[in-house]
Amino acid sequence: MPRKMLITAGPTHEPIDAVRYLANRSSGRMGLALAKAARDAGWTVTLLLGPVALEPPAGLRTISFESTADLARLLDEQFPACDVLIMAAAVADYRPRRPHKSKLPRKDGPLVLELEPTPDLVAACADRKRVDQRIIGFALEEPRALERRAREKLRRKGLDAIVANPLTTMGAANVCATVFTATTATAISAAKPEFARRLIEWIEAQWYA
Repeated sequence: MPRKMLITAGPTHEPIDAVRYLANRSSGRMGLALAKAARDAGWTVTLLLGPVALEPPAGLRTISFESTADLARLLDEQFPACDVLIMAAAVADYRPRRPHKSKLPRKDGPLVLELEPTPDLVAACADRKRVDQRIIGFALEEPRALERRAREKLRRKGLDAIVANPLTTMGAANVCATVFTATTATAISAAKPEFARRLIEWIEAQWYA
């Protein structure tokens, strides 16, 4: 029976009011490339896809989400059945504490938003994972602090591996990343589709050879 991979991709949109939201610049391209590469490698893939302009690959199950709360509910439903979770979605770190149900009128002067931290979704999955499940996270950091922060996130969140990208990766066609585990560091540099293929191969060699 094919192994099951759960991949998250794209940004979250955190509502300010009925028409406005807070978001980030994630295009979802990395997650979509990973979903295609995993499908091509024979995995049964479920893709949790945020609000992006790109079409998901054919031949896999895609479920859409908008906000961090939406994604949290989907992970509660879908994570228990997977063998591997790749958390490539760019989940917002903060969201408006009290989003307005109607549209806020424009007024002269500043608008003050009270923000609250969003829950750490990947850490929550790690807290309840089975011993045979694997979780790979992503870290986007300043190059000079990349390894230190990535390794700290790996430990703090309880991940099996983390893909550490410099900030220049955002919006770029190529990826120059390092995949860290508790004991190893593997550099992978390639265009995003090739990077995705090589990361899937790395996962298979690491845990399923």
